[in-house]
Amino acid sequence: MTDVAQRITTPVHVTGPDGPWEDVRQGMALRGNASVFTTWGEWLTAALAEPALRPLLGRDWLRYRQTANPTIRYRFVASRLAVKYTAAAALGIAPADLDLAYKIGGRPYLRGFDQIDVSLTHTDDLIAVGISRNGRIGIDTEPADRKLSFHLLQDQMCTVAEKAELAALPEAEQPAAMLRLWTLKEAYTKALGQGLRLAFDEFGFATGRAGAAGLLTPDGTPAAHGEWAFGTYPVLGRYLLSVACHDAGLDTSRDTAVATMLDEGFLAMVSDLLDPV
Repeated sequence: MTDVAQRITTPVHVTGPDGPWEDVRQGMALRGNASVFTTWGEWLTAALAEPALRPLLGRDWLRYRQTANPTIRYRFVASRLAVKYTAAAALGIAPADLDLAYKIGGRPYLRGFDQIDVSLTHTDDLIAVGISRNGRIGIDTEPADRKLSFHLLQDQMCTVAEKAELAALPEAEQPAAMLRLWTLKEAYTKALGQGLRLAFDEFGFATGRAGAAGLLTPDGTPAAHGEWAFGTYPVLGRYLLSVACHDAGLDTSRDTAVATMLDEGFLAMVSDLLDPV
């Protein structure tokens, strides 16, 4: 991978509330971002047996209780627990202390942490979560065996440059290249908060490379100057996962732990006000 791709923390497989979470903490400290993938079944025990489920879900408790279909209900709770535990590991805080809310369109965010961006995606039994302190993050996943037809979809999802590159590939390689492009474009538009509102033929990526990717204009020239990083990864042997990370260029603290990211003098002043001698 290129240096740009290496700015993205390699996605981590977590198998439930116990993690492992160390790579998430290290990724946030070293690169300012992290992402995890898991399956809803790996969180089923936590969803069924966690005695503190209500405070963990917070404002999502009512939606959880009102969802009649048990499969949908437990997939919902698994995805919310995955978001909270991922954010908790990244920020050094208890999951129940995080307030998960939603923007118009359903994108999750953490109340009180305006600098932290979160992205959530799921397909079949896979759940993936991305988190960043440097700027926007988007994450998308698809089954690796999903077949996307170049001939049927090229006009809807490909730039002129991408069409030319894909047409030059052997026909047997085109579906995989198309799927990689699809997940990258989904991840990028999710990071922007645009979803499918941004036409996929208005921006592009180099085709045919499983690792790094750079944002391109429709004619194939670079469209960014290093502020965006992209990566695509095979996960669990049956999914493709892409991550888009934006670096806003802010002078941010590498220590995102809630207990240490606040100014000590400010904390002392607040303590004196709350507990005057």
